[in-house]
Amino acid sequence: MTDKFYYDNKIVRNFAVATIVWGIIGMTVGLLIAMQLFKPALNMGSQYTTFGRIRPLHTNAVIFAFVGNAIFMGVYYSLQRLLKARMFSDVLSKIHFWGWQLIIVSAVITLPLGFTSSHEYAELEWPIDIAITLIWVVFGVNMFGTIIKRREKHMYVAIWFYIATFVTVAVLHIVNSFQLPVSAFKSYYLYAGVQDALVQWWYGHNAVAFFLTTPYLGMMYYFLPKMAQRPVYSYKLSILHFWSLIFIYIWAGPHHLLYTSLPSWAQSLGVAFSIMLIAPSWGGMINGLLTLRGAWDRVREDSRLKFMVVGITAYGMATFEGPMLALKQINAIAHYTDWIVAHVHVGALGWNGFLTFGILYWLIPRIYRTELYSKKLVSFHFWIGTLGIIFYAVPLYFAGFTQGLMWKEFNADGMLRYPNFLETIIQILPMYVLRAIGGALYLAGVIVMTYNLIRTVRLGKLVANEPAEAMPLAKDYVPQGSEKKLHRVLERKPMVFMVLSLVVILIGGMIEMMPTFTIKSNIPTIASVQPYTPLELQGRDLYIREGCVSCHSQMIRPFRSETERYGEYSKAGEFVYDHPHLWGSKRTGPDLQREGGKYGNVWHYNHMLDPQTMSPGSIMPPYEWLITQKLDTTTTISKINAMRSLGVPYEEGYEHTANSDLDIQAKAIAADLQKNNIKVKSDKEIVALIAYLQRLGTDIKAK
Repeated sequence: MTDKFYYDNKIVRNFAVATIVWGIIGMTVGLLIAMQLFKPALNMGSQYTTFGRIRPLHTNAVIFAFVGNAIFMGVYYSLQRLLKARMFSDVLSKIHFWGWQLIIVSAVITLPLGFTSSHEYAELEWPIDIAITLIWVVFGVNMFGTIIKRREKHMYVAIWFYIATFVTVAVLHIVNSFQLPVSAFKSYYLYAGVQDALVQWWYGHNAVAFFLTTPYLGMMYYFLPKMAQRPVYSYKLSILHFWSLIFIYIWAGPHHLLYTSLPSWAQSLGVAFSIMLIAPSWGGMINGLLTLRGAWDRVREDSRLKFMVVGITAYGMATFEGPMLALKQINAIAHYTDWIVAHVHVGALGWNGFLTFGILYWLIPRIYRTELYSKKLVSFHFWIGTLGIIFYAVPLYFAGFTQGLMWKEFNADGMLRYPNFLETIIQILPMYVLRAIGGALYLAGVIVMTYNLIRTVRLGKLVANEPAEAMPLAKDYVPQGSEKKLHRVLERKPMVFMVLSLVVILIGGMIEMMPTFTIKSNIPTIASVQPYTPLELQGRDLYIREGCVSCHSQMIRPFRSETERYGEYSKAGEFVYDHPHLWGSKRTGPDLQREGGKYGNVWHYNHMLDPQTMSPGSIMPPYEWLITQKLDTTTTISKINAMRSLGVPYEEGYEHTANSDLDIQAKAIAADLQKNNIKVKSDKEIVALIAYLQRLGTDIKAK
């Protein structure tokens, strides 16, 4: 006797539409900021469209809007069919969909306004973080509710990856979002300096691992066999792939912080596990590609399979390059350069983008019970998208190699061959133009896909409730006498599977982070390092608001080339009052860790007003609004109180006199500018930003 039920295709359709819409928006913003790197005037003179403000909008829109909606589309479609059950709750499905879209809209509004925490891939402020947590719980309840009421006892490999994604993203998001609110859209991280950097890159690397990778591996394991009409190559390999991947991946975050002030033992752990990571990563790639054995004739004819093959190949390339970049000798050249940007986009455009496109082309005709409008347009999309990736990545690899080598080159006299940082930027501007062309080609392919899918939808009609039937849940059956026995038992116990996955991913994070938080010798203090003055604290928050950390690092590594260029290398104790850290991950401009006292106040004023006058050829946009906008000092009291709560040693009651000190320091800077015929009131934002820049690195400098 079979049960009759209906699959919910409407929620799948909704997430598919959202994937396409946000994909176009996110990639368009990406193209805009790519062009701003060689033509900064494209911010159109607005503070809300500068590179620093909308670069996090691009990353959030592509990762959490485009890829996020694609994940939910794939999970909601495949989960129902793998478990022979409708989603646990239609109401929860709707709350999940609309809640996620509202979160994305809130990001679109707040990030250009400058409301940002500055943590890479986690820039959204604390109220939105809470909303993300709630909606993620809704997703989890809906997913596990469906698993529990399933009619298929066996949990297929794709579901393992969905479970690991849910539990790990929950842990990552919660731990990385420990913030102390200062106001409705301002907060300070509980962690400071070295600890904050370790937590952020533990999160940042594993956001790539468990948001951009594991759910897509689950989707690969479901959709690729369906498209190829072949079983997965190896069940045993999938078991090894899954458990080794989720255990090893969580340790690799510190490879983003090599040669920084992070304790060397943590750096070494990150390197070791990053190198090990290639084995499970390539295990997944091999399992995917070998699933196509006997079906390569279909790949030649079916462009949807071409998308899948190139996507999986891009995953293999990116996961080979990641461990390679974790080698210290290579990282010394590649870090802070465009090499990293190229590496990231091979994964994002190739793996995430192409898999998404292949799945959309396969899934939409099925839920609309029709054929694709045009297979020729699919083929066109594949080739223009592939060309776009090549035009994007290859020039940036050249740019990255060029930057890394130019920064380190000395002449015969032992002097830096290119002492002016701007020389290294001017050299690679043609590569930025080619990168923008590649992005435009890729975006054109997405627009063609959108047209093709709209015409496809018009040819059919959505089967909102797709009829299905299956036998009721059978009694436990365990295969006899094989290595499959133990794992088959585990696959029948979803809650045990979830807890075991949680334990596996917690091990690495705890071993790396706990010593850094509990053993003081990991982060030795420096007596001369003092808290920021109220004006400097306000200036630092303006620096964060404008997204300056997107282009400028504050971390001088212990290389001769860097100490010659910037000054004494950075020490862990310098950052003990930095909530959050601002070490940065890319140098489109020079490092600012020793900026204080390097130039006069007049230089900084003119540089912010018109960078070209002080640095001819600069690609930094002007920041005229800082000169006219009044500094909001009503927040000083709450900011001082918050910092004291986080352990910054401001005296009790200092918050009541802080604005007086702020005013004295601001008037001194304004008076200095006045001496040089620059009339600016002391209550303007530019004065606070100058105060912060002039403070950087002055607590400790080389003799």
